[in-house]
Amino acid sequence: MDWLEEQRQHLQALSDFSDRLIDGLLTTIQLTLLGGALAFVVAVALGLMAGAPSLWLRGPARVLIEFFRGISLLVLLFWMVYVLPLFWMANPDLPGEGLVRNTFLIGVVALGINYGAYGAEAVRASLTTVSQGQWEATTALSMSWPHKMRRIIFPQAWALMLPSLANLWVHLLKGSAIVYILPGVNDFTFELNNLRRPTDIWFSHALVGLVTYFVLALILTIFMQALEARAKHKLGRGPSLKEILSPDPPAIAPDAASSSTATLSTEKGSQARGETDASQTTGGGAR
Repeated sequence: MDWLEEQRQHLQALSDFSDRLIDGLLTTIQLTLLGGALAFVVAVALGLMAGAPSLWLRGPARVLIEFFRGISLLVLLFWMVYVLPLFWMANPDLPGEGLVRNTFLIGVVALGINYGAYGAEAVRASLTTVSQGQWEATTALSMSWPHKMRRIIFPQAWALMLPSLANLWVHLLKGSAIVYILPGVNDFTFELNNLRRPTDIWFSHALVGLVTYFVLALILTIFMQALEARAKHKLGRGPSLKEILSPDPPAIAPDAASSSTATLSTEKGSQARGETDASQTTGGGAR
């Protein structure tokens, strides 16, 4: 009975904190969406620069990628909040002081550039996995590098990079839980810490937090899988999203059906001829 009474009190506390938890959840969703959008832009820009033939583009891109990949997100947040404003304190006439002191914006930028550096490697690697014949065809057509990327190479690499970008977006969602250390950013993890006081850490974090973050990650994964299926279908490498979601079995095209029937008939004919030859050989041996 004591355990049941304790759980009843925990549920009552959850009901009392519901408005604050919803506000924190909305903040986490905003951090994930805006940070993910910025990370995508950074990843594509640095990934294309890292795969460019010009050393003037590859060099700076490689430096930026390795620098931001090597910095901890926690250290980057502390630097942007407590060190970066010192430049405006020393030079009050510098523009943009309001942006530097906006802690929510700092959280979005830190998430975007940190995970965007990881995504840049996924973009660069996907470009290199496009078949050599496609690159040679663009060279034979005398396409410029921006033209071949926009029309031929990047659309094919897009379907290849989506699984890696999906994993990074889920990691960014979980990494957004660190942003609660910034003053004024009351995200979902911040409100879970407040919920822990009238309850306990098992109820607040191991139950409410775990289930909520799992559902958010599942939604992101399903969305990215839908994008991947759509991208592959455009390249003729898989069924469309409508066919995947349809409860009916996929219809077989008449040409494919006739081809399958012809193949099956050929296989049966070959098997029958093989059995006939085997019987004749056995009969000749017996004579």
